Amino acid sequence: MVIAEFAIFPTSEGTSVSRYVKEAVRVIEASGLRTVTGGMSTVIEAPDLDSLLRVVAAAHAAVKAMGVKRIHIDLRIDHRLDKEATLESKLKAIGKK
Repeated sequence: MVIAEFAIFPTSEGTSVSRYVKEAVRVIEASGLRTVTGGMSTVIEAPDLDSLLRVVAAAHAAVKAMGVKRIHIDLRIDHRLDKEATLESKLKAIGKK
């Protein structure tokens, strides 16, 4: 399992970018992958890196299609290979579940 923290927003569209973020979140949530959206980013669980990057590319395409001139992406990926990891297992490990 690949777990990622993902944020995307335009930097060319002024101070209020919520409509762009809302569209990106819609695309991410429609992917069928497990997601948890927070105030600053969305955590995505994907079975493999290719699946994750397809969702990132789709969110980028959606924001780009809205006519923005510059897009900022933050993407942090945890791809644990020695054992299966999920968002729940990570939270449990720190006593939050």
